[in-house]
Amino acid sequence: MPSRRAYLLIAALALLWGSLLAILIRQPGYTDAYYYFNAGQRLAQGDGLTDPYLWVYINPPDHLPGPSHTYWMPLESLLAAGSMVLFGASFGAAQLPSVICFAGLVTLAFWSGARTGQSRRHAWIVGLLVLFGGFYAPFWITTDTFALYGLVGALALISLGRGRESGNWRWYTLSGACGALAHLARADGVLLLIVLILVAVWPRAGWNWRQAARWSAAGIAAYLLVMTPWLLRNWSEIDSPLPSGGLDTIWMRSYDELVNYPPGANPADFWNWGLGNIIQSRLTALANNLGTWVAVETWVILGPFVLIGLWLRRRDPFWLGVLLYAAGLHLAMTFVFAFPGYRGGLFHSSSALLPFWASAGLIGLDDAVGWMAKRRRWQRAQAQSVFSGALVVLAAMIGIGILTARLSAWNHNADFYRTLADDLPAGAVVMVNDPAALYYHAGLSGVVIPNADPQVVPEIAARYGVTHLVLDINRTEPFTGLFLGRDSMPFLRPAQVYGAETPDRADDRRVFEIVQQELGQ
Repeated sequence: MPSRRAYLLIAALALLWGSLLAILIRQPGYTDAYYYFNAGQRLAQGDGLTDPYLWVYINPPDHLPGPSHTYWMPLESLLAAGSMVLFGASFGAAQLPSVICFAGLVTLAFWSGARTGQSRRHAWIVGLLVLFGGFYAPFWITTDTFALYGLVGALALISLGRGRESGNWRWYTLSGACGALAHLARADGVLLLIVLILVAVWPRAGWNWRQAARWSAAGIAAYLLVMTPWLLRNWSEIDSPLPSGGLDTIWMRSYDELVNYPPGANPADFWNWGLGNIIQSRLTALANNLGTWVAVETWVILGPFVLIGLWLRRRDPFWLGVLLYAAGLHLAMTFVFAFPGYRGGLFHSSSALLPFWASAGLIGLDDAVGWMAKRRRWQRAQAQSVFSGALVVLAAMIGIGILTARLSAWNHNADFYRTLADDLPAGAVVMVNDPAALYYHAGLSGVVIPNADPQVVPEIAARYGVTHLVLDINRTEPFTGLFLGRDSMPFLRPAQVYGAETPDRADDRRVFEIVQQELGQ
């Protein structure tokens, strides 16, 4: 089994690799990461938990700035803010919590490999698989929830497994606290509390209802202790302990409905959509999420071996919570929250499963290689070492490839926003595809382009003081005619076209001034 020195070494390697990733990733790069960073920076600078823009119309404020995190959860921003208070309000400082969480996740994976495989080789292979991360590599060290949720989610599941093994209520308490941190990181982290209760009441030798109630109560109490400050904050800001608008995503008929105006999807429209469309949307989610499980969660080739490993460990009480969480997460992200699920929700939340998939997969791979060794006269131990080493090489190649592909786009997307800020009047408020990125690069407030008829622009503009509309290739469908220059609106005055000198539509942007006279002002 690994020594304490080995644990320190894998943690040091993870810190070193994470620090290198932090150097390579110089800015947030995409909406989620921009959002968490901006909110953390504003908190660190004394502006409170507020947003100067709207990236979604769910739970909209009356004015800007308004309360932040009324759709996404706050923990990533809170950690980034704490780091920025200590080390300065920069993106580099905001990355530091992700580096630490990443190192913690890799160390947990190292422990999981050692526990499952009972050998140093298993510990190192599992730790290195999570360290290189495959498709997760470019996402670990930015201001998003991948490393954070992976750490606290995995720790909640490990604690739950230890509680199931030992019957000690303290492990359920720790699992409940970590589950609350996971919920503070991502809304679907509440699933960990549901899994805790299921594991507590799941029959086992010597089990009784009084014992199950005590384990459940310990976990729920710890969860509420950690969550209560956030619930109280929400009650004071939005008159509800938790935002309810996220549940509307159950009824979405396309991902664009996330930015509906008026906000929300509803059951009536969903059922009127027709059973054929509903089934097709779930089949699409199933196909995409199956692809996520194969390529992202199990490093392209490890999936079948994960299933073998889970079968071999089917009687191990430690794995009950992992299996319930994995099943619940994948079912929810496929058949309930289909569109947000396959468009990123599953990708984010399955980060907590990586240590377990790697551990189970390596057990399954060893079993398969052992079976082949008997038939081909291989040296079993040597063959197992060769195949598991090749798996680490594959994970590293995937991770470095995906990282390289992402870096250029993430690190060089500021030019247009800065040019736009120079061309617009001071204090402009912009309706744009990515208001979080606009605020980060240009310091301008804004709102997202709605999934609605362009006739709603005057209403939104009057409510939030919007002065300009910017359309690019990522607009919602109702604004296609305006983007292509086929449509016009009396309240929109063409102001600027960017990218028209090239034949590529992908770099086109059209800027319109919202004519105030048409708003009745």
